[in-house]
This record gives sequence, C-alpha cells and structure tokens, in this order.
Amino acid sequence: MKTLPNFLVIGAAKSGTTSLHQYLGQHPEIFMSKIKEPNFFAFEGENLNFNGPNEKECKSSENIQSLRSRINRGKYNFSITNIKDYYSLFDEVNNEKAIGESSPCYLYVPKAAKRIKHYVPDAKLIVILRNPVDRAYSKFLQFIRDGLEPLMDFSKGLQAEKKRIANNWSPPWHYKERGFYYKQLKRYYKLFKPSQIRVYLYDEFKNNTVKVLQDIFQFLEVDDNFVPNINEKHNVSVDDKKIPKNNFLHQFLTNQNLLKSVIKSIIPYKLACYMKSSLLRKNTKYIKNERPQLPEHIREQLTEEYREDIIKLQDLIKRDLSGWLKK
Repeated sequence: MKTLPNFLVIGAAKSGTTSLHQYLGQHPEIFMSKIKEPNFFAFEGENLNFNGPNEKECKSSENIQSLRSRINRGKYNFSITNIKDYYSLFDEVNNEKAIGESSPCYLYVPKAAKRIKHYVPDAKLIVILRNPVDRAYSKFLQFIRDGLEPLMDFSKGLQAEKKRIANNWSPPWHYKERGFYYKQLKRYYKLFKPSQIRVYLYDEFKNNTVKVLQDIFQFLEVDDNFVPNINEKHNVSVDDKKIPKNNFLHQFLTNQNLLKSVIKSIIPYKLACYMKSSLLRKNTKYIKNERPQLPEHIREQLTEEYREDIIKLQDLIKRDLSGWLKK
C-alpha cells in the first residue's frame, strides 16, 4: 500500500517553513520528506515551463532519482508533478505516526487546496503567516542575493509584477500577490474543518520556537514533551544583508543579453551555471550588520493595499493582526 502524508506545512513562503521542516523532522514520531517543497498538489500533471531568471532550473521533475540527486547537491527547486514520484517521497516511512512535507506554494496556488482534499481529505494543515510587507521584501532581498532579481529597486519589482505574472514567471516572483493571505486561506476553510487547520504567526514562531513546536506536536498527536535542537538556523535571513558590489556586473549576470547568449552557446551549461554563481558570490558585500531597509513610503503603500485583506484575515483566524496595519 502506498503512503501519503497525513499533514502538510502549506505556507507561507519566507515565514520560517524551512526551519519548521527541519525541526519537525527531528521528532522520532514524525517523518518529513527529505525533499522539501515537492509542490505536488500545486502542479500535479503539469509540464512546468515557467519564464523568468534561471527558470531552466525550475521545471517539472523527470524522475525521483534526479530529484534526490539535486537534494544531495543542495538544490530544492524542482517540482514533483506525478503521483508515482510523490509516493516515492514516503517509501522510507517506518511506523512514524505523523507523516508530512512542506510546500509553501500550496497556500498560494489556487488548485492546491482541492488536490489536497482529493488525495488526503483528513490531512492536518500547518500555516505560518508573516507580515505580508516584510515577507515580500525579504523574498526580494533573497533574490537579489541569489542573482535571480534583475531589478535592483524593490518598487520597480512591484511595478513589474503584473507583467511578470502575465508572462508566466513562477510564484516566487509574485512578491505582492503572495501576501493576500485571507484570499488564499479562505479556500482551505471552505474545504477543510477548522480543526484540521492550525495557523501561527511568524513572530511567535521566531520568538517562542519551542513553545510553537510543542503546540504543533499536540496538534499532530505525537509526544509533545520532545524538545528539538533549534540552535541550528535554516535559510536564515543573515544572507539578506548582502548586496551587489557592482550593479553593472549584477545586471549583466542576471539579465538576458547577446554576449551571454554567445557564451552559453560555447560553454557547457553546468560550467556556465557554476561560473555565474561564482561571480555572483564574489560580487556581493555585506551591509554593516543590518539589511537594507524598506523605504517608508513603500511600506505605507503596501500596508494600505493589504489593509482589507488583513482585516478579513483577523476574523478568519481569530488573531489580532493590528501590528501589521501600522505604517
């Protein structure tokens, strides 16, 4: 008999889900898939072919072996799109009570809720929500760091978002749209019992990690006295402090241009990727122990755009989100 998860961490992106995945996996009664973000319920049956920077690395998986090879090399950005390979993620389950995986895009991609309901209707769903303005800016800084954002100005990235979505850029570049949590969570509350959904806030997870984890353990009906090692941080934002030393070089490496096309036709793809990554790393510098601050006028603008959604979200999850509305 094939095994499927009985709980899912469904989002939100840039809200601590990578750390949560690792901490949950330490519990002896919990099995977490070795591949984080398989995205199966978001993209089942699709032949993914997104546009955007470096999207050649973000297509559907050819087979589970290629995925496992990538995970061993620290690459997490392929999606599983067929049920056979998805089953393979849980082949090593061995009497664990709680079986899970983490794919933050499940919260955002519309079809995911219905596919989860179809395959695992009794699944427990875990959500961590972060102030949507901070979440969007954090993702932008991460992509600047990784050479995946050709626009160096956050406001320009926001202005380009509608066009990018229309041009089939994948969800990680939907900085603003991914922050409308009420619209996204409402899909789950329509399909699942409230008792199947547990929502946490990023700040409480960050500041009271063990307490939140033990509450999750209770939710999953495993030993809630277990205390995982939380000393090692995962996907930490300290790297967000890096910015390009030379903007011209950064633009050259991240944007399409004729010279790059010629170089790619001469140099093998893997070598070209290595060279690009190496140059991007060398062309970064730290900002005096603090990440670049979001301009206040952009924070005010985004907060106002999110206002109605945040107010509705408060009622839906029965939490005070007034702090998110402060400009």
